[in-house]
Order: sequence, then structure tokens, then C-alpha cells
Amino acid sequence: VQLQASGGGLVQAGGSLRLSCATSGSTFRNFHMGWFRQASGKEREFVAAISRRSYGDSTRYADSVKGRFTVSRDIAKNTVYLQMTSLKPEDTAVYYCAVTQILWAYVDSTRHYSNWGQGTLVTVSS
Repeated sequence: VQLQASGGGLVQAGGSLRLSCATSGSTFRNFHMGWFRQASGKEREFVAAISRRSYGDSTRYADSVKGRFTVSRDIAKNTVYLQMTSLKPEDTAVYYCAVTQILWAYVDSTRHYSNWGQGTLVTVSS
């Protein structure tokens, strides 16, 4: 499974960005997909996840982004998106997408993911 995250950049607090994670069609069928982020000097943390297609369109979010971020997918483009709104300086981090086949109950755990794509940097200025 190959993943490529993109869409990061510099944005002012309160602004929006949409991140993309390109993959293959089979990935949607076989894997849950997650977004994670790692701020400088901190551990990588869970942001959001979307279930594999056979599991419906389940989503999950970290409390810190709930109501501000939305994860979705475009099947025709084999792409998963992370729409980020009302961005805060504390959202500044390198954002990664990854895949997992773990039970949905555990999708917020970093250790169950593999095939980490190249991250994309999001910088939110105050």
C-alpha cells in the first residue's frame, strides 16, 4: 500500500486547509485509514479515521479536533481527505496518513498502523 499525503501549508488561525491522501482502490476495500499528526518535540497522535468500505462510512475523531475536522473519501479518485477548519496554532504539525486492519474499536492507536505516507506540514500562525 502506497500513500501520499499532500495539501499542507501556512494558514492563519481560524483558517481552513484540506489535506489529501492518495492511495489505490483496493486500499479502501481492505483497510481503515487514519490521519495522525506529530508536532515538534511531541509524540505522534491520532487525529481522525475512516473505516474501510465494507464497514460502511464510520468515522472517528480525536476530541481536540471534533467539530472542526472532517475525514472523507472520494472513491473515484482513490483519495481520502481531511478537511480542517477553525484551525488553531496548536494544530501545527506534520500530518500523516496510514492504514490499518485492526478492529475498528482500536483505530485511534498509532501502533496498529503501517505504510505511513510521507507527511505534509501544516503551520497555523496566530
